[in-house]
Amino acid sequence: MPAYDKRNVAKARNLRKAMTPWERKLWHGYLRNRPEHFRRQKPIGPYIVDFSCNDAKLIIELDGGGHYTAEQQTYDQERTAFLNAKDFTVLRFTNIDIDRNFEDVCAVIDRELEQRRKH
Repeated sequence: MPAYDKRNVAKARNLRKAMTPWERKLWHGYLRNRPEHFRRQKPIGPYIVDFSCNDAKLIIELDGGGHYTAEQQTYDQERTAFLNAKDFTVLRFTNIDIDRNFEDVCAVIDRELEQRRKH
């Protein structure tokens, strides 16, 4: 299991209790019942990721409106680079994707998990 900053444990716990509507929809409508073990708001290194599956080395991030600033995009790129260096693949979806294309989001995750099972 990847190392994490213990100072993020309480924050992650609070984030799990206060999931966004889009996080709740993806968790309760899809990830929670997957045979792979997904975790919500999981600390990894200095970050807290929205959803992670350690066995598949897959992270799923949901991006709201705050992710469109230049500063946030730079932060997200650094974060993704860190996670990729830990051998994770990061899939990013927008909240709009969850609202309008939920089945397509689930299909993308399905395909990624299937590819990971083959390897």
